[in-house]
Amino acid sequence: MQEGMALVNELLSRMTLEEKVAQLCAVHASRLLEGRKFSEEKARTVLAHGIGQITRLLGTPDLEPEEAVELGNAIQRFLKEKTRLGIPAMIHEECLSGLLCKGATVFPQAIGLASTFNPELVQKVTTTIRKTMRALGVHQGLAPVLDIPRDPRWGRTEETFGEDPYLVSRMASAYIRGLQGEDLREGIVATAKHFTAYGISEGGRNLAPAKVGERELREVFLFPFEVAVREARVRSLMNAYHEIDGVPCAASSFLLTKVLREEWGFEGIVVSDYEAVRMLATFHHVAEDEKDAAVLALRAGIDIELPDADCFPHLVTAVREGCISEEVLNEAVRRVLSVKYELGLLEGLPFADPGNVVLLDPPEHRALSREVARAALVLLKNDGVLPLKKDLRALAVIGPNAHDPINLHGDYSFTTHVPSVLAWKGREARWEVAVPTVTVLEGIKAKVSPETQVLYARGCGLTESSEEDLREALEVAQKAEVIVAVLGERSGLFRQSLSGEGSDRVDLALPEAQRNLLKALRELGKPIVLVLVNGRPLELLWEYEHIPAILEAWYPGEEGGNAIADVLFGDYNPSGRLPISFPKASGQVPVYYNRKPTSFSEYVTVDAEPLFPFGHGLSYTTFAYRDLRIAPEKVRGLEPVTVQCTVENTGTCEGEEVVQLYLRDKVASCVRPRQELKGFVKIRLVPGERKTVTFTLFPEQLAFYDAHMRFVVEPGTFEVMVGASSRDIRLSGTFEVLEERVIPKYRHFASEVTVG
Repeated sequence: MQEGMALVNELLSRMTLEEKVAQLCAVHASRLLEGRKFSEEKARTVLAHGIGQITRLLGTPDLEPEEAVELGNAIQRFLKEKTRLGIPAMIHEECLSGLLCKGATVFPQAIGLASTFNPELVQKVTTTIRKTMRALGVHQGLAPVLDIPRDPRWGRTEETFGEDPYLVSRMASAYIRGLQGEDLREGIVATAKHFTAYGISEGGRNLAPAKVGERELREVFLFPFEVAVREARVRSLMNAYHEIDGVPCAASSFLLTKVLREEWGFEGIVVSDYEAVRMLATFHHVAEDEKDAAVLALRAGIDIELPDADCFPHLVTAVREGCISEEVLNEAVRRVLSVKYELGLLEGLPFADPGNVVLLDPPEHRALSREVARAALVLLKNDGVLPLKKDLRALAVIGPNAHDPINLHGDYSFTTHVPSVLAWKGREARWEVAVPTVTVLEGIKAKVSPETQVLYARGCGLTESSEEDLREALEVAQKAEVIVAVLGERSGLFRQSLSGEGSDRVDLALPEAQRNLLKALRELGKPIVLVLVNGRPLELLWEYEHIPAILEAWYPGEEGGNAIADVLFGDYNPSGRLPISFPKASGQVPVYYNRKPTSFSEYVTVDAEPLFPFGHGLSYTTFAYRDLRIAPEKVRGLEPVTVQCTVENTGTCEGEEVVQLYLRDKVASCVRPRQELKGFVKIRLVPGERKTVTFTLFPEQLAFYDAHMRFVVEPGTFEVMVGASSRDIRLSGTFEVLEERVIPKYRHFASEVTVG
């Protein structure tokens, strides 16, 4: 890297002020389109505003993937051969549930990835995404999302890894390792976002202020980002849109400089969320104009403005007028050039091969998408209805999510995202799927015996109903032995649907049209399996009390229908667990499991406990826990503590159990959560098999920020809880810490686990 810094500093010394600013500016790919042909004259015009990176090339709706790759090559060739210093651009794209490109594999949405409780599987997914992106000439991916949602009315809940900072951190680390790879010359710059506390917006409204103190900010919302920076070495972060205590995150030197760079030693780049710099003037009103906004953002620590060169071009004037020093500008440019060096862009530019576009969704990628979708399915309730027999005489599949393929996609897939953006901007939306997608109806038809009659009726829309649709559904259901009702939400942006970015809800219940359909089906007296396709926890108290089986599928992606059928008919034993709690009523929110003890007082009509707690998920088999051993029982220094237990499959079929370790600091100088996840592992057991699970806890897992904001392990008793969910605790014990110890910084961000 020393050689690289010499090259970076040499380039920096040769740059004009305008060229330095150009490195901090992005240009949307659509600005380089002229009749679908790359125009050198057009490029010169755009380059006058500066190009630091090209955005949304593969996700441009007007281009086929092959054309986008050719355009990217032309842009890079122009920059390499026709500009004074020949510095290539970074090309970035979204990759939350797969590369946002027409025809690319669509994996389950992030909330589904978290439900697997399997970081190794997540890393396998992002390794696949990395290879696809790099082959197509992309260098940076705008993921993962590390927001922790505590009000699921927030539409972006689906993009997150759930409510627990420890789970989020483990999924984030795996995601980043897979995307960046071991050598960034063959990897993709991951972008951890949104920095930070974006998931606790006031009223669950997108962009609204976050109300949080520094202790909670550090322990909960900053923690996954610290893991991303210090453990996974993420090379990019993106600011959040909102404000914390009156300071917009895009202008927060506390977050972007003090914490991120001075405390954590982050050496990568900070990119603005789309139009976040401009919003300092137009939305937050903390800047007078675009130049003022650019100065605020750069001084706080934002290095690159996305997606267009709107405000940062004014930095040329700002430096000349003395509004900001050129050395501040130089430092941002140095960081950008350093990441380009790590990517190999300063030493030679490998052009993408348009022929690789045919490899966007090969069979092995589809197989992985199905594997992940199955692992993400959470069996919430089962009164013996599941698994279904494949030789049923007749089965009815009913509901608005049963046979509409777009409803299986999350908000940052090409299929959902691009039409939503077009509709939001007043253009005609194209609501066809961009990759072959197996619906639930199709998956079931492919699974049952040839003699089984599979009947279908939509029943109602997502939010609308008609007497004709309801009558057809009841007629179809009357002929069936079992009813599979596929209900929930559809993802989309900016109120285009029920879930997704800018699609926030005032309540969490199934829309009235769907619940009325379900109630009418129940009156027929037939067994019902409720399959939920949705992006957030829903209020399901009525459904829980009246429907015998409930399966949570989230947005399972292109192989979702096959994955759901695999579980419904017992070819796959469900192993997903909830990464976020489900309320009994919308008015209970927040119901996240790791609240403080003072947060559990009861309402007049309902208690404060969730309907389905964090970590919950059923199986077609049963598991027994025994032989808890904790050593040592008295901790005298900074020694680790081991927690060991045995888990046995006591049922009749093979299955996977997620063994979860929770801690509670029984008496502390500051109020502590009722329980906190500190370790988990998914193990596979055949009937009668038993395995020993050993967790090793390090001092950092016991520490918190005290009244003086010291990160400290205090003397006292810690309760250990091991079980199948945050509420289903099977084993418990204690150990005692005898001495106070201040932890200067993290050495271990997670417990270690072994299975024998």
